[in-house]
Amino acid sequence: MDQNKTPLLRAVERLIDTQPAYFRIPGHRLNHGISSRWTQKAGDRIFSYDVTETPYTDDLHAPQGAIREAQELLRDLYGADESFFLVNGTTCGNEAMIISAAFEGQEIMVARNAHKSAMMGLVLSGAKPVYVMPDTIEEWGIQGGIAPEKVRVLFREHPNCTALFLVNPTYYGICSNLREIAEICHENNALLLVDEAHGGHLYFDGETAADKRRGALQCGADVCVQSMHKVTGALTQSSVLHIKNHGIRTDVLARVAQNLHLVQSTSPSYLLMISLDCARYELAMHGKHMYEKAALLAVNARRRIDSIGGFICLGEKDRLVIDETRLVISARGLGISGFALDELLFEKYGVNVELSDHENVLAIVTYANEAQDLDRLAEACIDISAAYQNRKQKSDTGVIKDRVQFPNLPKQCLTPRQAYFSIKKEIAWTDAIGRISGQMLAPYPPGIPVLYPGEIISREVWEYIEDFRKKGRHIHGTDKDGQLKMIKIIE
Repeated sequence: MDQNKTPLLRAVERLIDTQPAYFRIPGHRLNHGISSRWTQKAGDRIFSYDVTETPYTDDLHAPQGAIREAQELLRDLYGADESFFLVNGTTCGNEAMIISAAFEGQEIMVARNAHKSAMMGLVLSGAKPVYVMPDTIEEWGIQGGIAPEKVRVLFREHPNCTALFLVNPTYYGICSNLREIAEICHENNALLLVDEAHGGHLYFDGETAADKRRGALQCGADVCVQSMHKVTGALTQSSVLHIKNHGIRTDVLARVAQNLHLVQSTSPSYLLMISLDCARYELAMHGKHMYEKAALLAVNARRRIDSIGGFICLGEKDRLVIDETRLVISARGLGISGFALDELLFEKYGVNVELSDHENVLAIVTYANEAQDLDRLAEACIDISAAYQNRKQKSDTGVIKDRVQFPNLPKQCLTPRQAYFSIKKEIAWTDAIGRISGQMLAPYPPGIPVLYPGEIISREVWEYIEDFRKKGRHIHGTDKDGQLKMIKIIE
C-alpha cells in the first residue's frame, strides 16, 4: 500500500474546503464556537478538524471510506491481518481482548502486573482469572517480565485457560520472551493477548534488534494493543488494536471487532483519529530513523548517568532484555529515594520524569527529544550527586533501607465480576485484614493492582498498601479525597 497517504486527514480537509453551512455535531461549528479565551492562546485552525461522520469523513463503527483505508495502511505497516483505531485509549482495547477471549466462568491467565484495565475487562467478561506472577528484580525493587516456564506450569495446572493476557514491554521497559510464550500458548490452544501500550515503536528497531525485544506481532501474539500516544506523535488517548491469525481460536478473533463496539465511544474524536493517521504516516516514512534517534539519545544518557557518583541505570548489565529508550535511574548510592529524586528534578531543575517509585525514576525518551533534554537530565544528576556526597557521611549512603517487597498473591474467593456486583459495606482500613475486599487498590505509579475485588486482604498485602498510605503516596481505588481511611468489603 502507498504509505505516503493520509486518507483521513485528506477527507477532513476536503470537508473543511467546502465551507459548509454546518448543522451536524459538534456544536462549535468547525471552530466558530470555541471560547475565545482558548483560541486567543492556541489559535483556532485545529478546531475545524473536530468534526463528525459525514459523506467525506466515514464512520469508525462501520468504516467504508477514509477510516477504512487509514486502518488498512496501519495494518500493512505492522504486518497484521486487521487493525483498528481506538479512541478510548488502550484501556478499551484491553477490555475488548478479554471479553472476547473468555466468557463467564471460563479461565483466562492474566499476568499479575497487568494494568488495572485488565480488571475492568474481567468484570465485563465474568471470566475467572488465573494469575501468573512476574519475576521480581529485587536489586531494583521492581517487577519484570513473565518467565515462560511459569506459563507452562500454569497451563498444566489449568489446561482450560482460553488465553494469556500480559504486558510487554513493562512500564519500566522490561521485555519477556514473547516468542517462547506464544509457542506455549498455541500448544495449549490458547491465545496470546498482549498489552503493548509501551511498545509500538519496537517494530522499527531494525534487523539487528535483540529477538526478545521485537514487537508482539513479530513474536507470535494473536492480538495486541498499542498506545500510539505514548511513544509516537498521536494525541493522548489515541491507541490501536492489531489482530494476527495463527489458526488458534479463530472464533475469538472474530469477536474482537464486534466487542470494540461495546467499549468505544459512539462519538469518536476525529482529532484523535487524524493524529493516528498522521502518526502512522511518520512511522512508515521515518520509523527506523525515529527509533534510532531515541535509542542513541537514551544509550548515551545511560552511559553518562552510570558514571555519576551514587547514580546507576537499569541496563543489559542486569541480565535483562530492555527497551533501550527507557531510562530507569536510581540514586540509591546517595540514599535518595525515587520519590525524592523525582521531586528534586522537578522543583529545582525543571526536569519532568514519567514516574517514580521507592527507589527509581523513569524517563521515557522518544524521537521528539533533543540532546539538550538529556543534557539537562544528566547535569541535574551531576549537581545532585555533588550536593549529596558533600553533605552525607559514608555510612549514610548505599542501599535504601526501606526497600519494598512485593506481596504474594492474596487468596481469590470471588471472580472480579462476582465481587463487583456483590453487596458491600465500609469498614475502617485498620480493621481490613482477613476480610474480602470489595474494591481494587493499585498504588500509582505504576497502577498495578495488588488487591482485586473478591480477594482476601492478607496481612502482607495490607502492610504493603499501608506503607504507601502512611507516606501519602497516590493509590488508585481510594475514596474521592484520595484517602484510605475506609475500605469496602464483602460479607
